[in-house]
Amino acid sequence: MISHKFCEKIRKKDKISHIIVFGEEPIRAYDRVHLTSYFSDKPLDRLYLSEEQWYSENNIELHLDDPAKAIDRDNKSIISSKGLRLHYDFLVLATGSAAFVPPIPGVDKEGVFLYRTIQDLDHIKEYSARAKKGAVIGGGLLGLEAAKALVDLGIKESTVVEFAPRLMPRQIDDSASRTLQIKLDKLGLTCLLQKSTTQILGDGHITGLSFSDDTQIDVDILIISAGIKPRDELAVACGLATGPRGGIIIDETMRTSDPAILAIGECALSNGMIYGLVAPGYEMAEVAACTICCEEKLFNGFDMSTKLKLMGVDVASFGDPFIAEPHARTILLEDTNKGVYKRLNISTAGYSVASSWARPAATTCYCRRSTTTCLSPPTPKSFFSAKKPTANLPARAWNRSPIRH
Repeated sequence: MISHKFCEKIRKKDKISHIIVFGEEPIRAYDRVHLTSYFSDKPLDRLYLSEEQWYSENNIELHLDDPAKAIDRDNKSIISSKGLRLHYDFLVLATGSAAFVPPIPGVDKEGVFLYRTIQDLDHIKEYSARAKKGAVIGGGLLGLEAAKALVDLGIKESTVVEFAPRLMPRQIDDSASRTLQIKLDKLGLTCLLQKSTTQILGDGHITGLSFSDDTQIDVDILIISAGIKPRDELAVACGLATGPRGGIIIDETMRTSDPAILAIGECALSNGMIYGLVAPGYEMAEVAACTICCEEKLFNGFDMSTKLKLMGVDVASFGDPFIAEPHARTILLEDTNKGVYKRLNISTAGYSVASSWARPAATTCYCRRSTTTCLSPPTPKSFFSAKKPTANLPARAWNRSPIRH
């Protein structure tokens, strides 16, 4: 998605340069934010971000199922997996992130899946036809959406396993998590908190999960959604600066330690932070396009607002939901009968600084100039009204909250 947005941005500013995109997946860019809708019989055509002819109409050369495998910085060229070697003037790395897979014994068993790509979803859909009990490891944004996917597939006995003491631990506080958990329980989704999975049971295929507290549950299908790690292998191999825990180090203009190479999205490390939402990635794409076109625009961080609509339950979080006195004053509205929780944090200067609200593949692109190669928070009035806050919250991207390094 971030690579596609960059192509849109750079093409609006520069009508001449030839853009070349190398993608790891065999299909063109699609909407990862709404992956779950694919299980609701939404056709793949409706998830694509553009029509197939859009690339040729915009002078964009697209290489699918052919990711870049090496960068030759000395000669400013890249080598693809299929052996293509092409020169670049600017190289943009938008390789995204990969799923973090905990080192749990049995993770390679049949019936254990990740939740990242259309191919993953196709495998899950096929396998779920013979499953009656499902589980998801990870109670964050993507984990809860994966759990919804299991329910959509007809697996009525579905469980979310979360190591932290609350759901969405990076976005909402304990009270909001309890409200959300009660809602999900009523919808038939079991939540197991403070659970550490020690083993995936079964002989060849999964039959259950074992936990550190000596308890077990029966499971026929498992989805792992335990976080992300930046796809920075290309950068490491060619000697670009990376963070101690991964991520390609960039400055405010999206440049890496090599001025001719830029990085955007979940592979980029900006001021020690990996941004795992789509809105910051889109802003990075805009800044990268401006940098290449010699326009002045800087990336100075981004609001990490989050919203989620899960099985009829609305959740929103923006700002710092964990700030407390004496740094802020908190106004709470909680209705346990209706399952409503609202929290508004007011800074000591009187500004609204944070709120939470609850209610019922990898791509590399590069371009060569000349020839060719490569929340605002709601007002207190709307917050405490019966209506949903009117804040313009950005959509959630593939995973989640920022990872601070």
